Formats: sequence, C-alpha cells, structure tokens
Amino acid sequence: MSNENFFRRQRVFDFLAAHDIEYSVYEHPEAPTIEIARQYWHADGSKHCKNLFFRNHKGNRHYLVVFDSEQSMAIHDLEHRLRQGKLSFASEQRMERWLGLRPGSVSPFGLVNDEENHVHLFLDANLLKYPSLSFHPNDNTATVVISQEMFQKYLEAVGNSYEYIELY
Repeated sequence: MSNENFFRRQRVFDFLAAHDIEYSVYEHPEAPTIEIARQYWHADGSKHCKNLFFRNHKGNRHYLVVFDSEQSMAIHDLEHRLRQGKLSFASEQRMERWLGLRPGSVSPFGLVNDEENHVHLFLDANLLKYPSLSFHPNDNTATVVISQEMFQKYLEAVGNSYEYIELY
C-alpha cells in the first residue's frame, strides 16, 4: 500500500476511533469499480454501496449520492429525483478538493476531509433496510463494514448535511 493510501485510510480509522464508532474492515486487492470489488466481497450480510460524486451546473454545489451497488441510475433520473438542476460528474480535481479522494475510492468516509461541510449527501432510503453497509475507507484496497446505528453516528459526527430519499 502506498503512503498516500495509508494516510487516506488512517484518517478514516482515526476519525471513527475518536467518535467511538465501531466497524470491521477487511483487506483485498485494489478494487476501483463495483465489478472488480464484487469478487472480493465477504458474505457478511452488509449492503455494498455505489457512491457517485456530482456537481451542479454552476459548479458551486457538490453532492455525494449513495445507493445499492446492484442498482444503476441514469443522471437524468437523478436530476429529476434530487431536484438540484442539471448535474454532471465532478472532476478529479473537485473530488480531491472536497473529499480528498481519487476516483475508484469514493465513499461517505471522504466527508472526513470536507472541513467546510460543503458536500451534501443523498442516501437512498432503501439502504435503511439493511443491518449494515460497506464502503471503501477512502482507499480501494479495503472494505469497511459498519452497522446502521454506527453509520448514523458517523453521519452526525462528520457534520455534513444529508438526507435519505427514494432514488428508484
């Protein structure tokens, strides 16, 4: 693992520890896409999530959208559901600026790097049906499994605005 990946991951673990948030983690080879990651997932009952980072048309608002990895969403459908106007995928530079992340490792844990609480988080309401969720810890060579209760505790601790909505 590179020093950069270690630092990104450790920042997440340090934040979780500082807020008494319990989780489990497992290592695997680099998995920058859902298709690649799927082969390394453990049968632990958690719901693996897809995480997409968008900007609005003006580029002054940014959104992280989290939903079931088994689902797919067209940007047009997201625009309709989110009611934020025209959306486009945020650039690598914006991803680094607001989430401190690189493509292939986006997750809600990137919000630990958003000290201004600029990014708004949209979560699919269907995720609430699962006992636990799985995300990369800002490094795509590991997966964190976190219970719903601990994930809610994380969301409150990190401080970004968020909402659960029906995405599909």
